[in-house]
Amino acid sequence: MKLVKNNDNKNLETNEVSDKEAEEAFKTILAWMGEDPSREGLLETPKRVVKAYKEYFAGYKEDPNKILDKTFGDVDGYDDMVIQKNISVQSHCEHHMAPIIGKAHVAYIPKDRVVGLSKLARVVEVFSKRLQTQERLTMQIAKTLIECLDAKGVAVTIDSTHQCMTMRGIKKEQASTVTNYYLGQFKEDLSFQNRYLRFISIAKD
Repeated sequence: MKLVKNNDNKNLETNEVSDKEAEEAFKTILAWMGEDPSREGLLETPKRVVKAYKEYFAGYKEDPNKILDKTFGDVDGYDDMVIQKNISVQSHCEHHMAPIIGKAHVAYIPKDRVVGLSKLARVVEVFSKRLQTQERLTMQIAKTLIECLDAKGVAVTIDSTHQCMTMRGIKKEQASTVTNYYLGQFKEDLSFQNRYLRFISIAKD
């Protein structure tokens, strides 16, 4: 047995599957597709796919709460919003395991302390590297930030394309999806929300 994080960020006990077992599963999929897993060009493909999947889904082994452990209080009373724009999002939808590619914009209003800027992008990265829906991904980032930073407010926006609907199914290549989630002052005070939206609209132009 081993512990992994589920999408509620709780430890989940699972039966451990070896790399070798996963490689055999991908060989089976190749054969199901109509390919010959033993041909030269595909001999190393299962091993490569396993290696790639470890990168795609590395978020299950990381705890976003620990990323936000270290904060800084020497900010001379700064209490306005901190916004980080254009954070790349590379995830996979849980329904078809197809890529979700886009950008996230994250803002928070500190109470007494701020966090290193790279940590905001790291939180986005951890939750992105799991099977996701965009709606849940947006909420997870926001809720984690407000809880761990004890922030006065948090806003998160994700703008992305879903290859489950651009490459298959309805095949609408130009369609993009935008989700927003507001907590604290961003939800209660429209002036904060409107300023935030103006700032991130600059990023989209």
